[in-house]
Amino acid sequence: MTRDMVLRVVAKLLIPFILLFALYVQFHGDFGPGGGFQAGVILAAAMVFYAVIFGLDNARKVLPDRLVETMIAAGVLLYLGVGVAGLLLGGNFLDYFVLSADPVAGQHRGIFWIELGVAITVCGVMLKVFYLFAGRGAEDE
Repeated sequence: MTRDMVLRVVAKLLIPFILLFALYVQFHGDFGPGGGFQAGVILAAAMVFYAVIFGLDNARKVLPDRLVETMIAAGVLLYLGVGVAGLLLGGNFLDYFVLSADPVAGQHRGIFWIELGVAITVCGVMLKVFYLFAGRGAEDE
């Protein structure tokens, strides 16, 4: 598929919209169904789509393995950081209300950072699993 011009053009047109939809799901997660997990899966799906059309090596150039592994750890650390921030500000672990003077604003702030951590981790894990499965045959040769 890496040489099919129609697929390459369609992919270049669709991938930005897929990424935009992932951002919509991420930011809409505060107000409705969806959030970090779904946004992370959609982000990873866009990258898998890119890899299918342009090849795994090109996908690894865009998001190298080292960056994907860093995403996994960074998302978990962000999640834990919000929890610890709640403790340091006098609340409980993952207590969002203490993150701002206004409890509602603190809750929005906490949910946003938690969902962002989840999205980063899920995207990283999905891409790592894809890279491992897709690259399995190439390493044996």
